[in-house]
Amino acid sequence: MSERLADVRYALAWRLARALPAGVTARAFRLAADLAALSGTGPAAGLRRNLARVAPQASPAELDALVREGLRSYARYWCEMFRLRPGDAPAVHAVMDRGMSGTAPFYAALEEGRGVVFAVPHSGNWDAAGVWVVETLRRLGHEPAFTTMAQRLRPESLYRRFLAYRQALGFEVVAAEAGIAAHRALTSRLRAGGVVCLVADRDLAGSGIEVSFFGEPARFPAGPARLAALTGAVLMPAYPHFGPDGWVVPIADPVPVDRTPESVAKATQAIADAFACLIARAPQDWHALQPLWTADLEAP
Repeated sequence: MSERLADVRYALAWRLARALPAGVTARAFRLAADLAALSGTGPAAGLRRNLARVAPQASPAELDALVREGLRSYARYWCEMFRLRPGDAPAVHAVMDRGMSGTAPFYAALEEGRGVVFAVPHSGNWDAAGVWVVETLRRLGHEPAFTTMAQRLRPESLYRRFLAYRQALGFEVVAAEAGIAAHRALTSRLRAGGVVCLVADRDLAGSGIEVSFFGEPARFPAGPARLAALTGAVLMPAYPHFGPDGWVVPIADPVPVDRTPESVAKATQAIADAFACLIARAPQDWHALQPLWTADLEAP
């Protein structure tokens, strides 16, 4: 019953967000974020715990303000996601393109016929960033050539709803639980010179690599580094976040990696280092609501 209700709630939010004027929808989502921040429980508590690592010098009042801005950012993502339609792609690309930086290695890899693995944290509007990739590849004559991975949500109807939404935007989506089939889809895309984007700041499978993240032990998924090592793809950490005029996506320098286990571990640490540097610039747009650090995962 709870799963069916979740599907109904998402369907209703999707319909209302598109039916109401943009300003009304944005204010409603912002109000919901402020109420969540005032409660100090659930997502607000999780976000506060994580942001305290990012801004250890912040006073309690400063941390309260940062959490509020973080929840507003998260609400903005959902508001924009519910309103995003396939026909918006050219306009999204134009705005996003102005906020992109560090793209030269990406274009160089495409020219050479090499695949690209983007490793990103949960931040900003990653759907809009994906639209930028799809539209850029289309304009360069590389369509369809973009694959990403998603958790299989429950109930199945909710998973299918999100799947249809992202497929309509031009994404090829493989379920993380698909195992060998997912691995083959990702490696095939990269060996054909395409692009794979993976969210890489949470070890959902429990088989990741231990890294130092903001000075404390955490576990990051090894998938991005392993895929790059297997296929020869360029591995690039990036941080989608919000700017005054839309969206901003700084891309860090490519991370070198080869097939050795030591290299994969070193590259995963390099991703963690890049994320820490990028997140510190705009911590309010890092949507980290769940436990991430080893100490939190092991706490009673």
